[in-house]
Amino acid sequence: MNVTITPSSLEGEARAPPSKSYTHRAILAAGYASETTVRDALWSADTQATARAVELFGGSVERRADASLAVEGFDGRPSVPADVIDCDNSGTTMRLVTAAAALADGTSVLTGDESLRSRPQGPLLEAVGDLDGEAFSTRDNGQAPLVVTGPISGGEVAIPGDVSSQYITALLMAGAVTEEGVDVVLETELKSAPYVDITLEVLADFGVEARKTGDGFSVEGGQSYGTTNGEYAVPGDFSSISYPLAAGAIAAADGGSVRITGANPSAQGDTAIVDIVDRMGADVTWDRDAGTIDVSSAPLSGIEVDVEDTPDLLPTIATLGAVADGDTRITNAEHVRYKETDRVSAMAEELGKMGVETTEERDSLTVHGSDSTLSGATVRGRHDHRIIMSLALAGLVAEGETTVEGADHVDVSFPGFFEMLEDLGVALERT
Repeated sequence: MNVTITPSSLEGEARAPPSKSYTHRAILAAGYASETTVRDALWSADTQATARAVELFGGSVERRADASLAVEGFDGRPSVPADVIDCDNSGTTMRLVTAAAALADGTSVLTGDESLRSRPQGPLLEAVGDLDGEAFSTRDNGQAPLVVTGPISGGEVAIPGDVSSQYITALLMAGAVTEEGVDVVLETELKSAPYVDITLEVLADFGVEARKTGDGFSVEGGQSYGTTNGEYAVPGDFSSISYPLAAGAIAAADGGSVRITGANPSAQGDTAIVDIVDRMGADVTWDRDAGTIDVSSAPLSGIEVDVEDTPDLLPTIATLGAVADGDTRITNAEHVRYKETDRVSAMAEELGKMGVETTEERDSLTVHGSDSTLSGATVRGRHDHRIIMSLALAGLVAEGETTVEGADHVDVSFPGFFEMLEDLGVALERT
């Protein structure tokens, strides 16, 4: 699907979709448990991949009429899957499920789409081997398809912290049900640290104790998963909130505003987007108790933003920088190159088609707003939900029409994204 966007003024209310990060962890944690109802879950292409994996491990996931998920788990010991585990486009699924597969008494095979088969998995495969399992890439390049054989019993493992925090999440979640537990020693500085904080929060909610140590993280073995009342509620997603928030900051109607609901505080690092938009000059108010954010547009100014802990915000910040006066410099961004696509280069190249001047370095992206004139163009979504949504925002204020190719990939994290824009007053056409 392609979507063509006409410059528009926005006003109204948008509800944040549930958090993708929390939903992934909750579905798998419920899989490790016996029976759990996961409320307010995001039912997207990515989270459905995690649900399928739980089912292949011997559990079941049923989506009810109220959009909750009834999960019957495999009680901490996954069965050997009867089929290949297809993780589709979900890197989170592949990494979390790789460690889960290492618990099974046998061999599992994991694969995904072309994009996922290009993403690095090597450090996690080595970690499984260090824990006395066996894991390898069929192409011997550290990328899927993967073959994983268990069971592991736990132990100590060293792993880099600057490639993906999902490696740590995977090992902690699986480590809780091993005999010995798992001690994770970080070989390098941890990037995206708030995502591990999310993991620790979800584990605690499921009765599992894991902790930070002086050189990494530790989880004791022999633990059982389960919530106190058999239920878990997923909070709103601040990665997704960044889009209506940025849209209001650049395109709210004169005298009007955009209100975002479901914006309750949590461990998500991407709550930083509220401060970023405020620092750039938009009029933004976050009522934490009510879980609402109100934002009105105003002239924006470029700032410097470190995305070491918030990599998913880079595309949104790049679009804000294209509208702002002066330079917006996004730093500590090398790990953002290992997402669904190289998001640093993707935003530089696609915004460049719209007349935006950028300077790309290995670890940073600088957007020269004062040297740019946003003009409508045909841009590629690159099979990446965050690139698509960020380019769509640019189309709200570009001169002329902007067509985003491959726009249906928003289903990965925000299935109702374009409907939300229409509800806020955006004129768009699907082809």
